[in-house]
Amino acid sequence: MATSLTPPPLQVPTAKEKKYDRQLRLWAASGQRALEDAHILLINDGMGAVGIETLKNLVLPGIGNFTIVDENIVGEEDLGVNFFLTDESLGKSRAEECCKYLRELNPEVGGRGIKQSLAEFVSQSIAEIGQYTLILLAGPTQICHVLKPVVSIAWESSVPILCIHSNGFYSQFSLQLPSEYPIVDTHPDPVSTQDLRLLNPWPELMNFMHEMTGQIEGLSDHEHGHIPYLLLLLHYLDKWKEEHDGKCPENYKEKSAFREMVRHGARTDNAEGGEENFDEAVGAVLKSLNPPSISSGLREVFEADHCLNPMSRSANFWIIAHALQMFHEAHNVLPLSGALPDMKAQSVDYIRLQNIYRFKARQDLAEVTGHVRDLEKRLQPQSSVDEREIEAFCKGAAFVKLIRGSPLRIPEEPKLMDWTTHAAYFLQEVENEESLIPICLSFLALDDYHEHKSDSTSVTDKSTETEESELRKLKWSMTQYTEKVIEQLKEANDVEVDTEAAQERISKVIMELARGSASELHNISALTGGMVAQEAIKVLTKQYVPIDNTCVFDGITSKSAVFKL
Repeated sequence: MATSLTPPPLQVPTAKEKKYDRQLRLWAASGQRALEDAHILLINDGMGAVGIETLKNLVLPGIGNFTIVDENIVGEEDLGVNFFLTDESLGKSRAEECCKYLRELNPEVGGRGIKQSLAEFVSQSIAEIGQYTLILLAGPTQICHVLKPVVSIAWESSVPILCIHSNGFYSQFSLQLPSEYPIVDTHPDPVSTQDLRLLNPWPELMNFMHEMTGQIEGLSDHEHGHIPYLLLLLHYLDKWKEEHDGKCPENYKEKSAFREMVRHGARTDNAEGGEENFDEAVGAVLKSLNPPSISSGLREVFEADHCLNPMSRSANFWIIAHALQMFHEAHNVLPLSGALPDMKAQSVDYIRLQNIYRFKARQDLAEVTGHVRDLEKRLQPQSSVDEREIEAFCKGAAFVKLIRGSPLRIPEEPKLMDWTTHAAYFLQEVENEESLIPICLSFLALDDYHEHKSDSTSVTDKSTETEESELRKLKWSMTQYTEKVIEQLKEANDVEVDTEAAQERISKVIMELARGSASELHNISALTGGMVAQEAIKVLTKQYVPIDNTCVFDGITSKSAVFKL
């Protein structure tokens, strides 16, 4: 008796999936969960627009919670640069007003505003710093010494910090990551992730190749023109090995000769005058016939002490890394990802080839998982590693990245700051006419000026003479600071460098920063807020590769640059 088969019900996207559809395509459900679990602390100082613009770009994609610490009361000057304040906000807490309007963008996000000075917050709530997922410091702050305990505790607690400056046409932000910050899902170019293992084929793949190409000369034009190019390469590699003592083509000259061998195998007496699958094979020779190797990033992971000597309290990353290292030592290859590129082939053949790669990928994953479970039995960690985490690591192993973070540079006397590690690099950038390093140095000088400004000069005098005097003092102080920094760089590198032209370029930046005098241009702050939020999302989702560690934007020339400070 015939039975009717009821098709499975269609899965309708949830309201959340519809709302976040586009971003889910970028960082998937795992990334969205990470955002929703995040609690971000914004310590806002100065005009504060750049910090709020950053939060705006994090509230929209759906972070879980945010807290704004800001002692300022909304004034007339805020209304011109902060789009999350209205006339009704005048005289009220800037933190609470911005919180109210930010939450209107996304009601699912929790937020609170705290009207409190940075000094009070540090003295009363410093122990809570480690509870946040990410800290945003929006400057310039006039009490840099108060930031030191925040930076120190965040460093000890492995809480990332983004320190943001926006002044006039210039902006800068620096990222403090933990001393070891591994990233598995770096989202490399899809073409570069295709591990086809043509130089290390396994029996099932070779059997399929022989089945498809055993009678290649007797195939019809249609069948000949639809052999998957991977099998064509394996077929001609067998012929090449027969003529070259079992060796594969190694150098460029040999690979070029092998390419010609493949090209001559194509039939040209057909209607198309050639065969697309052979063209694909020829084009894949140089990128597909390379001996197995590991990236510098993965090698750094394998050589790290946490990987070589995992312990019961080791993070899951290091336990999987150790298991992966054991797999690599046993096979001299990484686990197969199972992904296949598009190619000219009949559907049935492509699906069969795809299944062969997927089955091998599952076998490799099972072996790595076995190593992980053996480690867990030996180390007795508090919790077991999720198999999905192991699978994600295996798929992205070739492009794992380990970033070694460093503490933020809090402005001090130049002679007290350690420049030895990057002195040569800094001097090279200082001499480069196109470099934006003068902006970095000038922002350090600006923070130092605010830090040491006396109580008498901090009181605003509305007279033109006092403002001009204050401007002259600001420019003089910043110039003195940058000159001392350059001298320290020269001493640390023990070289003589003509920095007169560099100081002239720095002076132009100082003039602009002094003219802005801690004021913000909304368009520059909005753009900077978008850039900072992008890096924050990378950190929160642990996907893509964040900057390491300082980014500078020049709104006059519309240029940006990243420096390791």
